[in-house]
Amino acid sequence: MELAEQVEKILAYGRICDHCLGRFFGKRSHGLTNAERGRALRIAREIALHLPHEEVEQGCWICQDLFREVDAWADRVARALEGIEYRTFLIGTRVPPLMAESEEMVWSDLGLSGPEPLKSEMNREVGKAVSAGTGKEVEFTHPDVVAILDPAKGEVGVEVTPVFFLGRYTKKERGIPQTRWYCRVCHGKGCERCHGTGKMYQTSVEELIAGPVVLAFDARDAILHASGREDIDARMLGTGRPFVMEVVEPRRRTVDLDRLEEEVNRAAGGRVGVTLTSWSNRHRVETIKSDKAYKTYRIAVEVDGAVSLDELQSALDRLRGAVIHQRTPQRVVHRRADRIRDRRVIDIDLLGPAGDGVSIEVVGEAGLYVKELVSGDRGRTDPSLAGILGRPARVVSLDVVQVEEKGERGEEHAASSRTTEEDTQQAEEGTPPEGPAPRHHGDPEV
Repeated sequence: MELAEQVEKILAYGRICDHCLGRFFGKRSHGLTNAERGRALRIAREIALHLPHEEVEQGCWICQDLFREVDAWADRVARALEGIEYRTFLIGTRVPPLMAESEEMVWSDLGLSGPEPLKSEMNREVGKAVSAGTGKEVEFTHPDVVAILDPAKGEVGVEVTPVFFLGRYTKKERGIPQTRWYCRVCHGKGCERCHGTGKMYQTSVEELIAGPVVLAFDARDAILHASGREDIDARMLGTGRPFVMEVVEPRRRTVDLDRLEEEVNRAAGGRVGVTLTSWSNRHRVETIKSDKAYKTYRIAVEVDGAVSLDELQSALDRLRGAVIHQRTPQRVVHRRADRIRDRRVIDIDLLGPAGDGVSIEVVGEAGLYVKELVSGDRGRTDPSLAGILGRPARVVSLDVVQVEEKGERGEEHAASSRTTEEDTQQAEEGTPPEGPAPRHHGDPEV
């Protein structure tokens, strides 16, 4: 179909603005705006048909004169972003269904091969106007903010991109869960069981860190993404557990991490400590959860009956380097798949007497259930310390003293080909007894 004939057929649908007319040929020619392209097409048709030139009147049947309001929409965006710190932005548009259906009908009827959607032009034109008015830059891949135009409602919505930073935390007090744990009865609404708090526990590592973070960034929330988790009754010592903190809807993005580290440590009052290392991104959240880090545990163990240190040392020697076959422990089988996982004990040492028992140190692959390594879990873990000794053994207290990242021992810390992210995050000994499965939910810990 000749270009002039296509233009004639498009105009036959009804009154149309230069923007929409030019957009039907948006991928033909370069260096022109759609408005310039549409005006040129209209004039070319008038010359070809010897028609008098007529300026376009209001009342475009496709966009409803939306493009006459570009500057007004840019002003709305600027107002919506007031008070938010940002360097880059992106514009999005919720195109009313009737507008989208109208242009798509013309594309289909005439078999047009190079049209541009209304959404793309609106995003571009308003983006240019906002950039000119604010001095901010358009960023298509990782903008600080996204402004969503809603022509049907005449409103602008704002989506603020999260800020991420890396760190390590230590937990020096037992009885604190890693993340917020909503009451399993009321699911956060507040009830008699939780004394109106909506939570199973008064605070968490996440909340102790998040409080100062939310204030510093003037954010809505802050979410902790850690490399595994320690038991609620275990401490996290040593250099701490790696984590990424996601700051949700921050109105400030420029924050001094050194000062923030000081404020978090001051506010936590010694219960939790952090070292903040660098800025990060969402991709790091995925990798930190999937890293198969080795964990080092220091455990106080009690064994029933008289047992010599030599017997204990001999039993530990048999466990060193062994592959442990662990069926999902009884304490978590009600909420996890009942299957056998193979995990390796990298190293295990007897440190000496401790109270009524002994202290041992275990280095294990991610996903190793350390309490069951000691107790045997009624035969569900094999081999185990209790099984080798032929008498009951149990963990009295447990501390995580090291969470290594890849390369810290000069090797890849891949637990096994069957280790999944769920295993690493939930099945390692760090999961609290009767602890939460998904974030903010779970069963009571005992």
